[in-house]
Amino acid sequence: MILLAQPGWVNEPTIPRAALRRCTGSVHIVHAYHPLITRRSKLVKTTHVGSLPRTQDVVDFIFARENETPFDQAEFDACMTSAVSETVRKQVAAGIEIVSDGETSKISYATYVKDRYTGFSGDSPRNAPADLKMFPSFLKRLADDGGTPQYARPMCTGEVRSKGQDELQKDITNLKSAMAEHEAEHGFMNAASPGVISLFLQNDFYPNREAYLAALADAMKEEYETIVGAGLDLQLDCPDLALSRHMLFNDLSDDEFLNVANMHVEALNHALQNVPQDRVRVHICWGNYEGPHCCDIPMDKVFTTLMSTKSRYVLFETSNPRHAHEWTVFRDRKTEIPDDKILVPGVVDTTTNFVEHPELVAQRIEKFTQIVSSDRVIAGSDCGFGTFAGFGAIDPAIAFAKLSALSEGAALAK
Repeated sequence: MILLAQPGWVNEPTIPRAALRRCTGSVHIVHAYHPLITRRSKLVKTTHVGSLPRTQDVVDFIFARENETPFDQAEFDACMTSAVSETVRKQVAAGIEIVSDGETSKISYATYVKDRYTGFSGDSPRNAPADLKMFPSFLKRLADDGGTPQYARPMCTGEVRSKGQDELQKDITNLKSAMAEHEAEHGFMNAASPGVISLFLQNDFYPNREAYLAALADAMKEEYETIVGAGLDLQLDCPDLALSRHMLFNDLSDDEFLNVANMHVEALNHALQNVPQDRVRVHICWGNYEGPHCCDIPMDKVFTTLMSTKSRYVLFETSNPRHAHEWTVFRDRKTEIPDDKILVPGVVDTTTNFVEHPELVAQRIEKFTQIVSSDRVIAGSDCGFGTFAGFGAIDPAIAFAKLSALSEGAALAK
């Protein structure tokens, strides 16, 4: 048995030695600075999808803002600065080379837009994924156990325009300062794609979906360009290219859905017209939740759409049981992978508290290094570890243990 320990972790539970003795097999404590995961020893670099667990202080401030409860702005800003520094420190300690700010200041990866852009009010319809509807007893259990996040999802009821880039600039400053403090050389920042905004903040203003996407693309351009202009890579979160198939568009055929997805990519690429392709990461997923996922559209069907994005890096799920087999899609369609694309497979799962064995992580990585060269593979996570503030299946300490396992597996990969 391997346990991964982070030097300097705070508030993580202590594991009693008696409990360790009850585990079968030998126990090894692997610390973050294990020689296997030094930067020089790895052929494959390491990253993750972006969001990470937030501290309770951060969550309290975010929900005070969300609920329009009075709070001290200076204290809010200081809390975010401190929290980003700590989350970058933990990433570096875990052996992650391409780090993020953990999306610390955001309520979620998509709906933060409502706070930074005009045109949103009311509430959008909630569409349960089709797979959960197939198992109503499980859906009820999730609802009864608080297994679904509660947060505002307004509709678009007016013209979408930026309120200014002040909050974004704070995020950028916090991340770059933390990177300098903890000697992280390469960073990225997440931003919502036009398509995922349209999925969660639905349209009740523009004449049709195409017009809404065009408006979102024009509004988001400045955010995308500002992130890259600050020297960070830009990650566009695009679950609309997969998740929305069984969430919002489950009444369409696969071919009809692909027409919608391609429209989303056109809007995204338009928004990126002034952004260098080699600075862009695109993440696709089928929903970061434990569930049947038996209605997920196959990777084989969305492959061409994904490859058509204006991106250098493509991040996708390969660890969860519904999509682990789909590495063969990349093998069988190798000639369709553009030469300038870097594959970032998710080699640790983000919906369970199992800590993957590094050998398994290495095996997952090697499936892709045998398809393209090792310099065109970066080890990542299936999805985020803190998709919604204050909500998530993964214990915070275990999230960073998973990142350590990811890094050690990358060091083992050939």
